[in-house]
Amino acid sequence: MAGDYQDPRSALKKVAIFSSLSEQELSFVIPRLLLRKFQSGEIIFSEGDNCTGLYVVQTGSVRIFKSSAGGREQVLSIDGPGSSIAELPVFDGGTYPASAQALKDSTLLFFSRTDFHTLCLQHPQVALKVLRVIGGRLRRLVGIIEELSFTTVRHRLVSLLLRLGKSEGARGDEALVLTLPANNSELAAQIGTVRELVSRNLSRLQAEGLIEVEDRTVRIISRKKLEAELESAAG
Repeated sequence: MAGDYQDPRSALKKVAIFSSLSEQELSFVIPRLLLRKFQSGEIIFSEGDNCTGLYVVQTGSVRIFKSSAGGREQVLSIDGPGSSIAELPVFDGGTYPASAQALKDSTLLFFSRTDFHTLCLQHPQVALKVLRVIGGRLRRLVGIIEELSFTTVRHRLVSLLLRLGKSEGARGDEALVLTLPANNSELAAQIGTVRELVSRNLSRLQAEGLIEVEDRTVRIISRKKLEAELESAAG
C-alpha cells in the first residue's frame, strides 16, 4: 500500500463492506489502498465532482453535507473511524452527491472505483454489503427529511442535544454534559436552520432551566424533561 500506514487490516475489519473479507481477498485490496491525510477543515471532495473512488476513515472524523446556492449547509452525517464514504457514486458511476470535509485532522484510505468494481466482480458479497450500507444511509436521509418537514427548530435542537449527550456526554444522575460543535453555524448545519435560531433556542432552553451553557459546554439538567418534550411533540 502506498503511504506510511503499515497495517490497514485493522481499519478494514471495522468497515461493514470489508469486514468479512478473507486474507486472500484482503491481499487484493491492501496493495491498492492509498493513504491520504487531510487537515481540519480541508475539503476531501465536493458535490458534483467526478467520483474517483471511495474512502475509509482510519482516524479523525468527516462531515458529509449539502450546500444551497445561498451558502446554507445541511449536514447529512458525521463519520468516524470504521466508516466508508462515497459508496453510492462508486457503485452507480455518478458524481459525488454531497461534499465531504475533515472535521479534525484525519487519515483516510482511498480505494479507486476501478479496483472496487474488480473486487465486486470477483467477490459479489461485497456488492451486497454495499447495498446494505446504502440502504442504511437512505433510511437516515428519510429521517432527516421527516425532521426538516414536520418538526420545529427547537425540537430538532433538543433531539440533537440528547443524542450528543447520550453518545458523548459524561453521565451524572439525570444530567448529561456534552461539548457542542465548534460554533453555532456548524450546529445549525446539523439541524437544518441558521445560526441565529440556534442561539435563540439555546438561550430559551437555558432560561427555562432545562440546560446550562458555558462556552461550548452544555449541561442537560434533566434529560427526562427534554425527552418528555420530544414525546409530547411526537404525539
